Amino acid sequence: MYARADNFTGRILYKDLREAYLHPRAAKALAKAQQLLKAKRPDLSLKIYDAARPMHIQQQMWNVVKGTAQQNYVSNPRNGGGLHNYGMAVDITLCDAATGDTIPMGTLVDHLGAAAHTDAEADLVRRRVITRQALENRRLLREVMHGAGFTVLRTEWWHFNLITRAEARRTLKPIP
Repeated sequence: MYARADNFTGRILYKDLREAYLHPRAAKALAKAQQLLKAKRPDLSLKIYDAARPMHIQQQMWNVVKGTAQQNYVSNPRNGGGLHNYGMAVDITLCDAATGDTIPMGTLVDHLGAAAHTDAEADLVRRRVITRQALENRRLLREVMHGAGFTVLRTEWWHFNLITRAEARRTLKPIP
């Protein structure tokens, strides 16, 4: 998604990158999530929007939100960045397996606001911010990702971490 300008930064951040990369451990877990999804819903597939992210790209993202209400949605590289910077996080959604078209999730991936949060989704449905179908789709995504060992980021329904930030900093080096 950052190889196009239609993201929260409004800029093309990956000028020469069209593939997503992950740490081998995260890639293996993601393959397991895809298997779990196919067992439950053969008509659907996982669709990756972002994965491993170099720290210099993280800095560009931070520069866009620094000092704004959205800065809580982007990890500050000065503080070590986030799990994308170690190849241990993935931004992902569900799509139709035949067409690749995404299915309703209530917001776009990359929406920096309360409608993307996972901790009050029933209220979002009640207030008609997201649909019941979007909630069910989010729950399915979380189910298969959790089954593969990932945890969702509370503020972004699409963001899943395989390990904790503390573990990443203790055992891995960030991508420059």
